[in-house]
This record gives sequence, C-alpha cells and structure tokens, in this order.
Amino acid sequence: MRSELSAANAGTIDVGGDLTVARLGFGAMRVTGPGIWGSPPDPEQALAALRRVVELGVTLIDTADSYGPEVSENLIAQALYPYPDNLVIATKGGLTRPGPGRWEPDGRPEHLRAACEGSLRRLRLDQVPLYQFHRPDPKVPLAESIGALIDLKNAGKIRHLGVSNVTEHQLRQAQTMTAIVSVQNRYNGADRSSDSMVDLCEQEMITFLPWAPISQADKSPAVADAARRHGATPRQIILAWLLARSPAILPIPGTGSPEHVEENVAAASIELSSEEINAITGSA
Repeated sequence: MRSELSAANAGTIDVGGDLTVARLGFGAMRVTGPGIWGSPPDPEQALAALRRVVELGVTLIDTADSYGPEVSENLIAQALYPYPDNLVIATKGGLTRPGPGRWEPDGRPEHLRAACEGSLRRLRLDQVPLYQFHRPDPKVPLAESIGALIDLKNAGKIRHLGVSNVTEHQLRQAQTMTAIVSVQNRYNGADRSSDSMVDLCEQEMITFLPWAPISQADKSPAVADAARRHGATPRQIILAWLLARSPAILPIPGTGSPEHVEENVAAASIELSSEEINAITGSA
C-alpha cells in the first residue's frame, strides 16, 4: 500500500478525451438529508467533507439536480467555488422528487432544459463539463430527451454528454445521435448486472461510473478475507476491486463525513493480488 493519502494513487482516466481526472471520484448524493431529501443534519460537516474531497486529490465530483433536490449542487458551490482549475463537476437531470426516497423520471425536453439551466445557476458554471441523462423516461421517446441535451450542448451549456441507468440498446440509440462519453449504472461487488456494459465501455473508451459502488461490500467472504489481509475495510477492498476490474471504471463513492472521505480515498492505494481479484469476481 502506498503511504500518501491521495486519489492520485488510483491513476487517471480521460473523460471525453479531454478531461483528465483521478480515477477515484466522489458521489455527492449523501451530503443531503435522509432519503436524499432536504439539508444534511450537519451542514458544516457536509461542507467539510466536500472540501476534504478536493484536498485529497479527487478531481471529479458527481451530483444531480435531484439530490436534495438542489441541495447537493448548492453545497458544492458553497464549499468549493471558485473551483480549482482541474476539478470536473458532473451533474445529471431527468428525475424529479415528489418526496423523501421517491424518484420519478421526467425526460420531457422542457424539463431537461430547465434542469440544466438550474444546475448551471446553482453550481455557478457557464458550462457543465459532463451532463448525464439521469434515467430514460418510459413516457418520452429517448430521442426527444437526448435531442434536448444535444441542443444544450450546441448552445455551449454542456461540454460532454453521458447517460445513466441505461441498457445497451438505449446506449446505442443515443450514440446514433451524438457522442456519449460516460455511462452511469448500478454496479458493485454484489450487483454485476452491468458486467457486459462495463466491458463495452472499456472497448469503446467510454467512462463507466458505477453508482452504489460499495453497497453490500460486507456480504462477501472473499472480500472479508482480502480485508483481513490488507488491514482494510470491506468497502475499501471493493473500491480497490472496482479499480482493478476495468480501466474504464471510475468509482464515485459518496459520504457526508470527512473521515469516510479519507477512508474511501485510502482505497486507491490498495493493490489486490490476481488471486484476490479473481476470488472477489467469482463470488457474486
């Protein structure tokens, strides 16, 4: 294990070919309140966590207008604006929030335009470096939703486009319309339903951002064994496994605690053996 605590130990990845970031990012969903709703119980702690992220060399922060809603984006700007030159803020639109723990898709072009404008305003950005369509809406043709985002990109309000919670068919449909530089699907040690998507992203040099990357990390005996050998937590081992799983993967673990930020970043220094990697891969 390398001694210096830094996300740089994970190496780098190029998002969209021109945004080079550390290959361990931060997901800013959990700086909000319970149910990803409202303000965090301790706003100062949430702000401290965001500042610690940047101090430890994380250069990509993933958020969404629906986190709070709006709370996560506001906190990011409050904590970090003016932003370091190397910081990439990725945000998403396409989900609405009727209440705590509730998420409803809205892929209407007018909603996506308003969502992007709101994110720009809250984050104090002239252009979103990476804007991701949060979830396809079964009530709206995917082409209409992606078309609205292309218009925003052509207007200079979005630099790169990504998609989230998609099938391969939906990704291919979006790719017929524009360049897609990232896919953000659920993926972790217990949920490998996007295995083929990870491989596809690696083949096509698309960044894969796994959401819920450390969920159920403590359920695997192979993970527990590796954690004992490395003197690490199961969550750290799963992050190290994700980094080893594919060079296309950019994990984005989230927390509202500065201490947990440090714990997550320490995973960038864990080097698993091929035997450990194979054991964890085969344990799902």
